[in-house]
Amino acid sequence: MSEAAGDAKLEVKQASKEVKESENAAEKYSAMTVSKNSEMNMGELSSAFSAVPTHKPVKKQIQFVEDKQEFSRFPTKTGRRSLSRSISQSSTDSYSSAASYTDSSDDETSPRDKTQVNIKGSSDFCVKSIKQAEFGRREIEIAEQDMSALISLRKRAQSEKPLAGAKIVGCTHITAQTAVLIETLVALGAQCRWTACNIYSTQNEVAAALSETGVAVFAWKGESEDDFWWCIDRCVNTEGWQPNMILDDGGDLTHWVYKKYPNVFKKIRGIVEESVTGVHRLYQLSKAGKLCVPAMNVNDSVTKQKFDNLYCCRESILDGLKRTTDVMFGGKQVVVCGYGEVGKGCCAALKALGAIVYVTEIDPICALQACMDGFRVVKLNEVIRQVDVIITCTGNKNVVTRDQLDRMKNGSIVCNMGHSNTEIDVASLRTPELTWERVRSQVDHVIWPDGKRVILLAEGRLLNLSCSTVPTFVLSITATTQALALIELYNAPEGRYKQDVYLLPKKMDEYVASLHLATFDAHLTELSDEQAKYLGLNKNGPFKPNYYRY
Repeated sequence: MSEAAGDAKLEVKQASKEVKESENAAEKYSAMTVSKNSEMNMGELSSAFSAVPTHKPVKKQIQFVEDKQEFSRFPTKTGRRSLSRSISQSSTDSYSSAASYTDSSDDETSPRDKTQVNIKGSSDFCVKSIKQAEFGRREIEIAEQDMSALISLRKRAQSEKPLAGAKIVGCTHITAQTAVLIETLVALGAQCRWTACNIYSTQNEVAAALSETGVAVFAWKGESEDDFWWCIDRCVNTEGWQPNMILDDGGDLTHWVYKKYPNVFKKIRGIVEESVTGVHRLYQLSKAGKLCVPAMNVNDSVTKQKFDNLYCCRESILDGLKRTTDVMFGGKQVVVCGYGEVGKGCCAALKALGAIVYVTEIDPICALQACMDGFRVVKLNEVIRQVDVIITCTGNKNVVTRDQLDRMKNGSIVCNMGHSNTEIDVASLRTPELTWERVRSQVDHVIWPDGKRVILLAEGRLLNLSCSTVPTFVLSITATTQALALIELYNAPEGRYKQDVYLLPKKMDEYVASLHLATFDAHLTELSDEQAKYLGLNKNGPFKPNYYRY
């Protein structure tokens, strides 16, 4: 045999050996692929990859076994833990405070099945793990540093106890910032029981810290639908304690008390509501003549609309999208549904990063504002096949329908920045022909039969508080407004407020703003007597009439 022929034969044998090694490595990797109930051995996986030659083509293709997670409709009482267990475990951890705070040994047990006791010997609470209280206290202390105005209000009014005798039941996002508000209310004399308005926004360690101090908190991240209503009921229905004030975010608590406990509802002295959805529900009750208590519409106060809705969403929309999808916005086509204050904030942030932004609107005034700000106003159906991202900000229902989701292109992102989870028709996606695949915390790939994937964030719930955090300073403004509204309604003389929905007094809005100016070392100009007389104003305000649009 010639030398050349011998070399050729040797090369063939060597190539055959490498292909065989490749096939063995592929089979080894395929066998190790993660299924629903197994964990990946990263050492073996690394070894398997190192066995694959990089300089020769591999004939056998490595087959990936997809970890497909199919979701059914929300569980009932008999299966109340199925949803929280079926999703990624990390979704039950607090996002902003690191997963290391979570006691993994407790993850498999529903908080409803645990018996926990705080340092005061009380078990009147239900949180993920009371052991996380120390970490939650640190979160709250950090938040206090950027909520100086609320702390200032606490110190000024603490000796007077303006909320002495108030029994406040609250349903809001339970975060470090909300905890500062709750502890302020307690310092001003109130007794509080609290639950979450969103099943994904609760910071577990903060809920534990509040429970440790004696506040009855019923909430944890990753609740099922049944858990959500159970927690609300536990806050309201307890022996020897009856609420006389409601602080709500979304109207679910108000609706529950109105429907389930009408006698309790009639004895409520005031309701404070901070969301578009909740305010809409209150106006519906008022119009039907069924609102038997005065209510304060905090959502439409200037300090809420212009700061929480606009400036907060302008920053937090990007944070939520970046954390969940790692998307680059430059050149992306984005539709923002709704050009209210939330929509304006989202559009401004996306435009600044180079996205091509479209707006959908029903209101000609808001639509004209969008046009003047440089955005093209369209109907969603006109651009549905070409857009990369859809963000809903309306507070309405079925803004994005199943038919429109069917026509979206592969890889599109859909999320919600409005309060309610009804804006995107998520229920229509829970059908046998569609596969749900959880790829990371709060991120689902909904897969169509043809392989198309639509990326759904937070299951259509509020993106920023479900998937990221929001600026503490802005929440200080909203929390201070809420505290003052509660104080006003609780202490108002009989007859000042009738059974209707009221806006926050202008003077109170201005007071909240003035408390926060010190943070910026801002100095207000004072009117002279002559100037005040010329304008017909009091030198100390209010400086604008109620109909003024900021």
